[in-house]
Amino acid sequence: MDKHEIEGEEVLEGTAKPSGNSAHVIVPKRWRGADVKVVRTSEPTEQDEE
Repeated sequence: MDKHEIEGEEVLEGTAKPSGNSAHVIVPKRWRGADVKVVRTSEPTEQDEE
């Protein structure tokens, strides 16, 4: 696993949920308009069908 150091204001943990052909992570409404970074911390449990 790689190690990443990110300076920021707040950290949340969540799970990427299916959304059409993609996935999404929900963040608080107060984060609207903010720049965010998402880091995957585990292997996906579902694999894409290609």
